[in-house]
Amino acid sequence: MSRRERIRSAFAAAPDYDGHARIQREVATTLAARIAALDLPPAPRVLEIGCGTGFLTSALMDQGIGGDWLVTDIAPEMVERCRAALPASDDRRTLHFATLDGEHGTPEGAPFDLICSSLAVQWFDDTPSALARLSQWLAPGGHLVVTTLGPRSFHEWRAAHEAEGITPGTPAYPPVEAFATLSPETLLVEDVTETHLDPRAFVRAVKAIGAGTSAPSHRPLNPAQLRAVMARFAQSGCNVTYEVVTCHLRRAPTFPYVSPQ
Repeated sequence: MSRRERIRSAFAAAPDYDGHARIQREVATTLAARIAALDLPPAPRVLEIGCGTGFLTSALMDQGIGGDWLVTDIAPEMVERCRAALPASDDRRTLHFATLDGEHGTPEGAPFDLICSSLAVQWFDDTPSALARLSQWLAPGGHLVVTTLGPRSFHEWRAAHEAEGITPGTPAYPPVEAFATLSPETLLVEDVTETHLDPRAFVRAVKAIGAGTSAPSHRPLNPAQLRAVMARFAQSGCNVTYEVVTCHLRRAPTFPYVSPQ
């Protein structure tokens, strides 16, 4: 099974995403407020990548954003959970749902006035290159706004591994400088910290939201290694830092739209 398929399967089977994804909900709410402050048209064409169970979609609705939306995720099970959690289309907005590989797939309905994603694109193989590709689907003056994770994310958990001489399986996230090469309108880096009751609570939470897919070639820890790492992690206070990177790209208002081939 490819890593992409393992990621899709893990999120499809996430047993309690909504119950454990506190940080994901918080980041989505903040992102929606930032998007609402943009100069979007009255009825924008919107593409969401990696909708999950609908945190960002719902937050955008709460901000009063209408228009014609295409809400997508790589896992069809997540698409259906998002659809079930949201109100139906109304006179302010029309909702369409689709399974889509946001890194390599081709969405229907381009060009878009807004392409957005909250804490999903860090699962891409090459996030900066994928954002450059997605920006080609923007209408003139359109906005691409995403949150992703920076390389300092989970540094406490990594440190616990390294103290035991063990290579952690946490995915390697691209450096913030890689996003700067895209010449973004805005590039923000903010730390959000979550504290868990104990190491097992952290491990359970990661599995519950389907985020346990390790870096390529990582070998699972044996029981003795896991106990040692968890003991080290407990000594740090069971804090977990999310380095949240917000990247905002904008297409020039006068740039003619040409559908990418």
